[in-house]
Amino acid sequence: MYNSYELNESVRRALDLYSQSMIKVAFAYLKNTADAEEVTQDVFLTYLQKRPVFENNEHEKAWLIRTTINKSKNMLKTGWFRSRNPVPEDLSYLPKEESEVLQTVLALDKKYRIPIHLHYYEGYSIQEIAVILQAKPATVGTWLARGRQLLKEKIGGPEHEEISI
Repeated sequence: MYNSYELNESVRRALDLYSQSMIKVAFAYLKNTADAEEVTQDVFLTYLQKRPVFENNEHEKAWLIRTTINKSKNMLKTGWFRSRNPVPEDLSYLPKEESEVLQTVLALDKKYRIPIHLHYYEGYSIQEIAVILQAKPATVGTWLARGRQLLKEKIGGPEHEEISI
């Protein structure tokens, strides 16, 4: 169990290390920066309230991402979220090619979008994604393969060329 100082330092370190990854994961679900930031803030409030004890840094990061995913799904279920008209995110600050790839990834169904984000943007292996998403590794591999195929069809490119995200 943490004392107040240790808890504050633990949260501060986690904020520095993982907040950007958490916002990106939430954004992959919610497609809105403000909502992604709100979910991330809510995850850190939960961290402060529950005071979880972690085995190592990877365990902490996995807990934070899993909690971010759960809270993002919960937000998607709310009546307010479903009834509003989403405003498209302004991605003009990205180079044109990156913006097109990100828009294409975000247009994918979430069963492909989330594994692709976790694998290519966060660097997780198929086994790690399977644990985070509570799915079988073979299923995650299938989602990644199908997601890559959909991206290849939408973005284009030679048959033998690997898509670089």
